[in-house]
Amino acid sequence: MIRWRRGEVRELLPSWPGVRVCLTAVGDGAGGEAQCRAIAYTGLVGDPRPGDTVLLNTGALDLGLGTGGYAMVVALPDRLPPDREGPGHLVKARYTPLQALVEGADEQDSPHHATLRDAAGLAGMPVVVADLHSSLPAVLAGVLHERPGARVVNVMTDGGALPAAFSRTLGVLREEGLLAGCVTTGQAFGGDLEAVTVHSGLLAARHVLGADAAVVCQGPGNLGTGTPWGFSGVSCGEAVNAAAVLDGHPVAALRVSEADPRPRHRGVSHHSLTAYGRVALARADVVVPLLPGVFGERVRAQAAPLGARHTLVDVGVEGLEEALLALPVKPSTMGRGLEEDRAAFLSAAAAGRHCAALI
Repeated sequence: MIRWRRGEVRELLPSWPGVRVCLTAVGDGAGGEAQCRAIAYTGLVGDPRPGDTVLLNTGALDLGLGTGGYAMVVALPDRLPPDREGPGHLVKARYTPLQALVEGADEQDSPHHATLRDAAGLAGMPVVVADLHSSLPAVLAGVLHERPGARVVNVMTDGGALPAAFSRTLGVLREEGLLAGCVTTGQAFGGDLEAVTVHSGLLAARHVLGADAAVVCQGPGNLGTGTPWGFSGVSCGEAVNAAAVLDGHPVAALRVSEADPRPRHRGVSHHSLTAYGRVALARADVVVPLLPGVFGERVRAQAAPLGARHTLVDVGVEGLEEALLALPVKPSTMGRGLEEDRAAFLSAAAAGRHCAALI
């Protein structure tokens, strides 16, 4: 379902680089007026101002789906942005009305083309694979708790948000100097570097951005259908394969929750069990967090079958909560913070701790 609305910008709200958040007024279908928050990606549609007419896509917002509670600005029809000039022929969000032309690190005219053409592999670089974007700061906290100053690069896949600018987390981690960069791959765009595939994205992280370690995860949001195979996290298994074929060291972060109301995600999520247990054909270190009590025993029991294909690595979580609290961003997953779902963040941070030991 696509729903189009014409609205007017009434107010500019707190925003972040690459994104302008607006309060817009739209017709409510009954002759009245309703207001909604809308996001404009300034590199695509320009920079809205109060009084501007905006064309909005409100379909996901109207259905309450995972777009952060925003409508999307499709165009400023009365004030189009200037034509984009410059290098780059990679097309991201291909064949959509808002397809973006970017310069890929791996394309022929890129200054990095020769480096990536001749790159032999990752030379054993640890690559943490995680299902959710919300795991990124937690993994980073675990790495930096053990190895302060390590250069960690996010390789962002296209299973969630396509524009990297949607992630305020990425922006803050970059500004604070905790994350060395982001490479957007597949249809995702807007990172420090663009790449065609996860494979070339990992090579760019290592050989262009000088990464000591990489974290592969989708952008904010994810798609799930409650079926065994219909979820975007299947790509975690494919990322393990990519890291391994490039001579990296895959580290699988388990998606764990002690508060998710859905049984299939309680304890170790079926996403992790499927992606690592059936999709990943290469061997990885599956990090099993040593969580306390009965819940911790449950997690270890659920993860045990993955040992038939992978190396299970028990990792303690002592000190990691303090590392999470020290982050400049507040940990949040599915609307739950650290207080509501410690296991989710400690599991990801444990993967980061193990990654640090491999650098």
